[in-house]
This record gives sequence, structure tokens and C-alpha cells, in this order.
Amino acid sequence: MAKRLRIAAATGVLLTCVWTSFGANCSECHKLPLTGDDLAAWRSPTGGWNVVQDATLAPGNEKLLTTQPGKGAIVNGPTGKTVNLLSKKEFGDVRVHIEFLVSKDSNSGVYFMGRYEVQVFDSWQKTSDYPGIECGGIYQRWDESRRPQGFEGHSPRVNASKAPGQWQSFDVVFRAPRFDKTGRKIANARFEKVAHNGVLVHRDVVLTGPTRAGAYDDEKPLGPLMLQGDHGPVAYRNLWLAPAGPNPFFAMDTATQDPNHKTAGQQAQMLKELGYAGIGPGYTGVGPLTEMLKELDARDLQLFALYTGVNIDPGAQPYDPSLKDAMKILDGHNTILWIFAQSKEHGPSTMEGDARAVEILRELADAAASHNVRLSLYPHHSFWMETIEDTVRIAGKVNRPNVGVTFNLCHWLRVGPSRDAKTAIENAMPYLSMVNINGADSDGKDWKTLIQTLDRGTFDVRGFLEILRDAGYTGPIGFQGYGIGGDARDNLQRTMAAWEKHSQVLRGDVAVFGEPRKAP
Repeated sequence: MAKRLRIAAATGVLLTCVWTSFGANCSECHKLPLTGDDLAAWRSPTGGWNVVQDATLAPGNEKLLTTQPGKGAIVNGPTGKTVNLLSKKEFGDVRVHIEFLVSKDSNSGVYFMGRYEVQVFDSWQKTSDYPGIECGGIYQRWDESRRPQGFEGHSPRVNASKAPGQWQSFDVVFRAPRFDKTGRKIANARFEKVAHNGVLVHRDVVLTGPTRAGAYDDEKPLGPLMLQGDHGPVAYRNLWLAPAGPNPFFAMDTATQDPNHKTAGQQAQMLKELGYAGIGPGYTGVGPLTEMLKELDARDLQLFALYTGVNIDPGAQPYDPSLKDAMKILDGHNTILWIFAQSKEHGPSTMEGDARAVEILRELADAAASHNVRLSLYPHHSFWMETIEDTVRIAGKVNRPNVGVTFNLCHWLRVGPSRDAKTAIENAMPYLSMVNINGADSDGKDWKTLIQTLDRGTFDVRGFLEILRDAGYTGPIGFQGYGIGGDARDNLQRTMAAWEKHSQVLRGDVAVFGEPRKAP
């Protein structure tokens, strides 16, 4: 069951934002409200925060709020100068809906785990002073020793703000950082999705640490939700939390194309109808890329990755020269460039080509960084960069924060000397940014047996997902459909049914959200 939220954006365009159910019936069955009749969900002291029925701009002074007595909303006192509110319960992965209202020039923030802020700000018809200050921005980190001191702020893709005095909304899916048994962080926190007034403003933004002015400077597996209370008048209502659900699941275009699904629009529509989060196509030029993005954006789907390659041989064209133009188009979409590497001079997995590969990949990574694009090294059977171990070695030498690696199940099964997925994943975790899966036979030797729909094959997909979960992987997971053939819709439908079954192991502990309510 999906809940549809129809909201007119600031541009006047009516958008539909679909939040897919995450539980066996619906995520809202575990919905935990934090606003309503009282302040019982919040830690003491609650300072000047009050429970009210509604808030509006004060007559004669639009920098203040006036309130109506009653229940349902909370406001941070008459002047907007009081303590920050922290929830009594602590959360990790979470889905949050929150409605807020600010006075003119006011400023607040919603801090996930008390550490990672989505900015609440009067951005109505305003330009940005720096990345992350805008309403819906992910606020910057801070380091006194750096110049500039603020860094890693993320502006929203668009300014979706309403005028001060109007109720606005955020819908957020957040993933907590992960830690091993020793307490060492093995995966960063990330905002998987942020929608502002129904408009998508962020996808898959990775956070290397807490943002500025949070309640804590450290990082933990769990933390409270915090509302900033001392930067000006703000009201909140209809604030609730629910389980975040499993990792986003998308399809490679190797699984989406058949005689009935040739165009970007046909493929995007099919993926939307079947419940996929998006697609990972091959790169064939700026024109097809632009068309695909248009079709995906129209359906609230993501272009998770773009498959392209490099050639490390001397004298060879190292990569498609149009890639740098593609990066400009991808700015703001948080798309990963899947990078495979080929060579006629060097055999698979040989280290003689490392220096040239590092040179090319650093050039691409630096160009991509200026457009907020990441690279993920893609191991491929019989290519120079053939194994997951190859990609980890090269990523370490490239040493760029926007360069990670992909684990490809079918290629790992084809070339891996063992079937120890746990060790392979754990060794890759510092760089792991993408995972591709499919049904397969554990003893398969060719693509016919190593690439099947997710409901087929002897390989233990559910057990593999448990390995990903235990290793701390929270990123997207793609379906590889190369060479399966037949009807794309049928293949994808059966794969989605299998995913919904297997991915139960990724749903996490929902106990903190209380006993489930009856599905609406």
C-alpha cells in the first residue's frame, strides 16, 4: 500500500510524492507520533516549548508568531529563544514526517540522532549564502582548523520553500552510521531521501560526521530526534517516525529492456508500477542520459548509477570525453558512475597497470567531485579490474573521498576463488558504495546459471543480505538481469516478489516504534 501526498510546490507545479510501504502491510502501522496532546515524548527540561492548536504570523510583527490555545502543535515560546527539544526515545534508521511553520527570517533545524541536521529556515524567495543554510539543506560540518571552517554542506536541488507563516513539510528517510563490535565506524550516516513540501531535494547524501551545532560531537548507533529551539520562532506539528525499511532496490537496464520496453519512458513507467526505486543504465551519451533523467524525475525515480569504463593502455582514449558534460547534467542527482577498467596490455588482476589506472581515475574523480558525483569501481569478469579485491586495491591508491567500489554477485561467483562472501564484503566495506544481486546457482559456471531472476537459483540470497546487514551496508542494491531474456516485466515482477520476501532481514528492529497498529 502506498500513501500519496499531493502538494503544490513553490513553483505552482502540482507534484505527487509516493512513499512506499516498508512493512509487511505498511510502515505507518508502526508510526510513532512525537507531537499531539502534550510534551510527554520529549526529555526534560522542555523550557519555553508549549502545546498549542495552531500558529500564525503575529499581527504587526511578522518576525513573531501568535498561537491559538489547544492541542496538536508545539511552539518554542513567545520569542523563539528556548532550549532544544530531544526525544526520550532513541532511533537509528528511521522514516520521518514533520510539518513546520517559521516566522520571517526565522531559523531552526531537525537533527537526526541529535547530530545530523536538515535545516529549517525562512528561505522564501531568498538566495543562498552557503551550501546547507537553505530550508531543506543538509547543514555543514565545522572544523576550526580548516579554511573555510564550514564544509560538506548540501544545498537542496530546488528551493521548495513557502512563505513564512505557512505550514510546510519534510519527508525523510535516514540511515544511521554502522559500527563493528569494537565500536569502530564502518559505514557513514546518510540521508537516503529528503522531500520538502513534496518536492525531492536530496537523494543518498552521505555524512562523514555530525553537522554543526548538534547535541553531540561523537557518533553512535542510536540517538534522539532533536528540534532546535533558540534561533527564532518556529512551530511543529504532525511529527511522526516509522521504520525506514530495507535498502533501496533498483534494476540495471540489463533487466528492463525488451521489445515492449525500448524507450526510457517505457522502462521508467514499468519500474514505477512494479515498485522499484530506480535504474542503473549504461552510458550512451548526453542525449539519452538527459532523456532518462527527465523520465525518472517525472516519476520520482532515481538514476542510481551510470555504467561506463576506462581504458588504461598507453595511447588509448582513457574514457568517453563526453563524460565531463554528463557530470554537469548529473549534478544534484547523487548518481554514481560505475567504472569498469579494460586493458589489452595487462591481464586481469595484474598490478602493472595500477599507476595508469590511478592517474585516470583521479582525473575523473576530481572532475566528478565538482558536480557532487561519485565513482564506484566495477569489477567485471575477464576485464583488467576483475575482482572485488582489485577494486579495493585501486580505490585505496586513488585515495579520493568520492571513489568507492561495487560488489557484483554474478562476477564474484564467476571469478572468486572461494565462496566466502562475508570476508569479501567486510574487506570491501570501507569503500563499498553499491551492491548488485540476482538469482544464481552456487556452482554455476556461465552467465546462464550465474544470472537468473531473484526467485531462482540455489545461491542463498537471503543469507547474503544478512551478511550485508551485519557488515553495516546501508546503500542501494541493484538487480542484474544480463542475458536472462524473455519478458522484462515478468522477470522484474518475480524478482520484486522475491526481494520483498528476502529483504525482511534488512528491515531492522521496529520495537522502538511500539506495537503495530492495524493497517489503515
